[in-house]
Order: sequence, then structure tokens, then C-alpha cells
Amino acid sequence: MMAAPIESLLNEICESEDPIEELKSLRTAVLATPVSGLRQAVSGARLEIIFGLLNTNDKEQIEVCVEILSRVLQALEPIQLAQNYKTALQSGLNHPNDSVKLLALTQMGRVAGHADGVTQMLNSAEILRDVIQCISVERIAVAKEAIAALSKLSNTKAGLDALFRSDLLNKLKDVMLTNDIIRYRVYEVCDHLWMEGGIFMMDLSVIMCVCVCVQLIVEVSTVSPVSLGYCANSGLISQMLEELTGDDVLVRATAIEMVTSLAQSQHGRQYLAQQGIIDKISNMIIAAESDPFSSLYLPGLVKFFGSLAIMDSPQQVCEKYPVFLEVVFSMAINLDPTLTPVALDTLGVLGRTVEGKQVLQKTGEKFTSVLKRMSKVAADGATELRVRCLEALAQLLTLPVEQQTDDLLLLTESWFNCLSSQPMLMIRNISTQPFPELHCSALRIFTAIGCQSWAQQLMMDTPGFVEWVMDRSVGTGKEAKDCKFELVGALLSSSSIQEIFGAHNYLKLKTYLNEGPYYVNAVSSVTTEGAD
Repeated sequence: MMAAPIESLLNEICESEDPIEELKSLRTAVLATPVSGLRQAVSGARLEIIFGLLNTNDKEQIEVCVEILSRVLQALEPIQLAQNYKTALQSGLNHPNDSVKLLALTQMGRVAGHADGVTQMLNSAEILRDVIQCISVERIAVAKEAIAALSKLSNTKAGLDALFRSDLLNKLKDVMLTNDIIRYRVYEVCDHLWMEGGIFMMDLSVIMCVCVCVQLIVEVSTVSPVSLGYCANSGLISQMLEELTGDDVLVRATAIEMVTSLAQSQHGRQYLAQQGIIDKISNMIIAAESDPFSSLYLPGLVKFFGSLAIMDSPQQVCEKYPVFLEVVFSMAINLDPTLTPVALDTLGVLGRTVEGKQVLQKTGEKFTSVLKRMSKVAADGATELRVRCLEALAQLLTLPVEQQTDDLLLLTESWFNCLSSQPMLMIRNISTQPFPELHCSALRIFTAIGCQSWAQQLMMDTPGFVEWVMDRSVGTGKEAKDCKFELVGALLSSSSIQEIFGAHNYLKLKTYLNEGPYYVNAVSSVTTEGAD
């Protein structure tokens, strides 16, 4: 048992004027003790000793204390934290060191997620104010942990009432008004922003930004229609929606990201439709053509409609908002380092569904031109863009056995034949180039069409192709072997493979599949020593 050593070390810490070495020993003992054993190893009163040692300017001492407390507090039930360490944790929320704030917020999040603990938390408006104030801390990790804790309150009506029907709502609004850097925070890694061939050289915290308070509102809104109602009545959602047409294009781009997040729930999409926001975003796409700064926010608009189409109906969205598909086609054809990758990804996601394939096919020559452009880029574009093209083509050509009809098989065959006068040779040539990412992306196209009878016949008619598929020396990395194995699996998933490939090749494919992706042929050699 480690309880005795821990108790002994705590005594030594109490008696020491400079306890850093004893703290390090305690840290070692705590980390070596199973979490279950820590519940008995440290008493509540003794734990206050470590909390007290956080009140110092010594960064090393603070760091060690935080490590100890993080481990020990994790062993306690949330209700214990709420009942026994509420004051200590509140002090942590106001500590000048961010790591202490993070410690306190993490534990507050555990309390907020506990049925009994959240009641204790809601009974202390001061603690909730302090958590909200942490949103304005410069360090992003602290702000996000504060949001995570507050978001958990939205799971109960009492929590929603506390946030949106009390003075805490004013506190939230006050924090939002601090400044733009507080309002807009780093949320995800953004693509490089380009204009007229040059990167915008701006403050990173502004370029890579998202509204932290609005992020909280969006997270709460997506929980349920009831929580969305609270947020809407607070006025904070309407404030976010106004940002969509603001003068600051970076703020506009961030607002689009937030609206896209809100649209992930059905009730969120219904709310946006009722408020006329989807129509407004469609009009923004139309207006973007004459805006020299549109490359900063146009990708977000396209992602919004792409997400909407997949969650609702590609046909309905594309028919109601035809400008969406027109812009995607234009972005795919007019190569741009910011816009084209988004267009390719969107086409891939749309075309993976049967309904999406049918929508694209209805555009006729427009989509045929896009396919030819994608083929050209896949063959001789920049490596990163080639990979995006190949991945998108693989999704467009995917047609699982259970979805296959004569019409859909004709569709995918016609798309494949659009790529080149000899598409099989083109894709195979790409797969033989000395770039693993290109090799695997090309293999994924063969995997996408592998279960389709027309493609199997093309493979049989291509000299050496079947032998190439079963040659384990082609592609030596793990990902390459996995991709080849998936190709074999796709071929065997079709009932037509045995007839088209023949019994001999069919058995070879079955053997390949049974041996697994990493099978190595054993080559035995006999050496005769002492021969004349």
C-alpha cells in the first residue's frame, strides 16, 4: 500500500519551509498509486496542504502541485469535489497561473456533468461567474475548458435557467464585449488565406479565430430544441447571425463556421430556415463573385451547403439553391490554392451518395467538364492537389453492391471513361509513381470500382493488371498493403468476379484475402556445403 508513504510525505511537506523536493517525491508516489488507492491514501484535510502551496510565485512548485492534485482529484467523486473542495477550486479559477485555472475548470466540468454535483454548482452564482470570466483568459485551452464546463449545464432545465434567466446572461454578454480577440478565438486550424497570390500577413490570433462565447451558445443550442429556445431568447444567436454580413471578412468567416455547427442538428437547421439564414447565405455566395475578399469566406459558405445537402437531401438543396453547385464547379475548374481543395472535397462528399450522383449527372456537360479537369490535375498537378482529386474521384465512383442498378452502373462507367482515353492506364501509372500518398489514392479508385462488373471486365482486358493486383511486392508500406488488401476485398464482394476473372484468378484472390494484407512469401533455399 502506498497510503503510508503518501501520509509520511505530507507530514514532511507540512514541516518544510521549502518543500519542493518533498513535493516531487509525493508526485512520484501519487503517480505510482492506482487511482482507486488514492481515495484512501489522502484525507480531505491533508489535501488542503497542497492547495495552500499553490499560493506562491514559484512556477516549479505550482507545476508539481498541479500534477499531484490532477491525479488525486480524479480519484474523487464529483459530489465530493463539490462538497469538500468548492472553495479551493473557486480560488483556482482566480489564480494568476493558467495551469491552476485549467485544473479547477477540469474538475468543475466533472461536477457540472454529475446529477448531484451540478446542483451544488448551480447554488453558487459566484463560481459560475468565475467560470464565465475564464472565457476571457488569453490562453485558448483555458477558454475552451470553461466552455466545456458551462456547456454541460445545458443538459438540465435548472442549468439553462441559471445561464439564460439570471444575471449570468449579462456576465456572458459583458465578457463578449471585452474585445474582438476575446470574442473570436482559435477553434480549428484554418487553411492558409490567400489574396492575389499572397498570404494575408495578420495577427495569428485574428486569422485563426472563432467566437468563444458564440461557440458556447452554439454548443448549448445543438443539445435540444428547448436549449435552442433559451439561446435564441437571450439574443446571442441573433447577434451571431448579424456577423454574417458584417464588414470584417474574418469575423464573417468565423460566423459562417458557427452557423454550420448550428446546422448539424435538425432543430438547428429548422431554426436557420425559419430565420431566413439559409437564403441569406445563398445570396452571399452570389455576391461573393464581385467581392475581392471572398476567398476568405467562400469556402465556409460552400462547406455550409455541402453539409446541408448531406444531412437533408442533395437534390432538394441543389435544386433550391442552384448557385451552390455552380460555384463548386467553378472552384473546381479555376484552380485556386484556397478554393479548389474545398470544391473537390465537396464533390466527393456529394457524389458518394446515390442521390448526389444523380444530381451531378443531371448537370450534363457541366459536370463532365469538371471530371476532365479533375483528371488533368490528378495526372500532372501539384502533389497535394492530385491526392485531393484522386480521393474525390474515388468517392464519386464508389457504388456498393447493394446500391447497384443498371442505370447507376452505366453512370459510374461513363464518369470513369471521361477521365482519359485510357483511364485504367492513367490511374495505374499514377499508382506506380514514387509517392506513397499518390499510390494509395490511385488504389482507392480501383477499390471504388472493383465491385462493379464493367470495371472488372476492364481490369481483365488490361494486360498484366490482374497479376499486378496480386503481386505483393507492389507497395511496401503498411498503408499501401492495406489499400491493396481492400482492393482485393472489393473485387471479391461482387458476385460477378468469378465469372469475369475466371476460376483460377478467383482462387488466387481468395488465397490473397485469406493470407491477409501482410503475408510474406517464404522462400527456402538449400545450401550444399563441402560439395566437389
